[in-house]
Amino acid sequence: MTTNDLMGDATSAHDVAKLEDNLARVEELTQRLLTALGQARQIAPPLQGPSQDLYLKAATAYMTEMVNNPAKLIEHQLEFWGKSVKHYVEAQHLLAQGKLEPPSDETPKDRRFSHELWDTNPYFNFIKQQYLMNAAAVQRAVENLEDLDSEEKKRLRYFSQQLVDMMSPTNFLPTNPEALALAAETDGESLVAGLENLVADLEANDGDLVVTLADKKAFKLGENLATTPGSVVFRNHMFELIQYAPATEKVYATPLIIFPPWINKFYILDLKPQNSMIKWAVEQGYTVFIVSWVNPDAGYRDTSMSDYVEDGYLTAINEVKKICGVKKVNAVGYCIAGTTLSLTLALMKQRKDTSVNAVTFFTTLTDFSDRGEVGVFLDDDFVDGIEAEVEQNGILDSFFMSRTFSYLRANDLIYGPAIKSYMMGKAPPAFDLLYWNGDGTNLPAKMSMEYLRGLCQDDKFATDGFEICGTTVQINDVTAPVCAIACETDHIAAWKSSYHGVQKMGSKDKTFILSESGHIAGIVNPPSKKKYGHYTNPEMGLTVDDWYGAAEKHEGSWWPRWDTWLSQKSGKKVVAREPGDADHPVLAPAPGTYVGAK
Repeated sequence: MTTNDLMGDATSAHDVAKLEDNLARVEELTQRLLTALGQARQIAPPLQGPSQDLYLKAATAYMTEMVNNPAKLIEHQLEFWGKSVKHYVEAQHLLAQGKLEPPSDETPKDRRFSHELWDTNPYFNFIKQQYLMNAAAVQRAVENLEDLDSEEKKRLRYFSQQLVDMMSPTNFLPTNPEALALAAETDGESLVAGLENLVADLEANDGDLVVTLADKKAFKLGENLATTPGSVVFRNHMFELIQYAPATEKVYATPLIIFPPWINKFYILDLKPQNSMIKWAVEQGYTVFIVSWVNPDAGYRDTSMSDYVEDGYLTAINEVKKICGVKKVNAVGYCIAGTTLSLTLALMKQRKDTSVNAVTFFTTLTDFSDRGEVGVFLDDDFVDGIEAEVEQNGILDSFFMSRTFSYLRANDLIYGPAIKSYMMGKAPPAFDLLYWNGDGTNLPAKMSMEYLRGLCQDDKFATDGFEICGTTVQINDVTAPVCAIACETDHIAAWKSSYHGVQKMGSKDKTFILSESGHIAGIVNPPSKKKYGHYTNPEMGLTVDDWYGAAEKHEGSWWPRWDTWLSQKSGKKVVAREPGDADHPVLAPAPGTYVGAK
């Protein structure tokens, strides 16, 4: 017997042992998988997708088109068939010649198919090309339906694209060359690791499949996230008020209070020091406060928008005034917190309360006549389902909001991460923004429905008036100087709708800045990165398209431009203020206690 024979036997024994070990792990993981799936919540059909009425209308429109204009449909079908058959014949012809290469490929570039085997391997290239042809055919069929109104067409376009994206060959192991290659290279270890990741996600979420986007062990609040020095100086049942320690010897006299959205946690504006807007603002010489909202449980069932205004906004503003010994503050509202800040300002106008000197809105909607991409989830079929859910449980669980926003970018926030985690067995990245994205909050039942019905659906604030704290307020009641920042590719708060809202406000002093990128990246865009640019145009009387067409493009972050605007409305410099005072003792170090509630 030779040395090679001995080595071969040893290698074979090692491979068999490894295979047996993997099989044992798979069996154990399968049992855990079944146990976890058995714990999953039962989700009502209205929260799973649009009502059947949408598809019935689409089918009726298609049948009508078939009767009234059969030639057009036949033309579309023949074109699709022709492309498919031509593609098949070309592939077969090359194979018949013994050439293991793909035919010509004129399909559009798609980053889902970036692995080289999608272009070089005839099997995978054939699948890719046919999928993209199918996808284009579905899209064209939807676009050519004529007996649907614009909102129905918009929803059908979105949900049909969801089905198309779900069926991408990248989402299935037998048709994903990158995952298959890794499985072969690792003797199946990557698949076992992927199954472990899948089971871990299911167990962590009580049977609900929520893809982990970031390494949760890589971050800890107060240690490497939300680290700007500060203190909780006030607390009630709605929020903790954090005041940040000064970084300069003198500060502007007028303090700055930031209201973040309570759909997520406040530290989106205080991630790592390199991209912390709070740290940056402190360094510019502002006395910065931020509200850290409570993460509500079912006990907050009857908490309303009025409670957020009275016990949240107005209380926070008054406490900041007391701590700093001033009559006015400057305020910032982000997303839904900006919407509610505008309601608060309108209420303050009617109460003759001039406590807010100037206001800034980040990606804020006040005019909901065009609800943007998220509008596909705001028809009665979904909202009725949400109403039933919150009536039963007292809250809208963060699971539903997180899933909704993820499906607006399904390839980036669901399918892509799932492929890497479950098919390839890779650990999620240590990415601060994605960690924050997964740290969701619940919403109180009453507030949720007031917001969805009264603002999103009925657009009352921009039309007939929205009732808050026993008073009906309208958008033109907002008269404080305004600076609004919207984001060009925002899929939650469409920038054109944000612009329309600012136009309708009663303020004489209006500034509108359009940042490149989306809802988060366009806002969390520190100057040091020199990344996304922004647009400005002082003419606020223009149509949105004319404003954009005449806007001036600027390279880099909008933060310094905002600093110039804000500093002019912040008074003279005074001696820097340490957090709290005799009546507001330090209750906890930043980031506080509310932010840690799960």
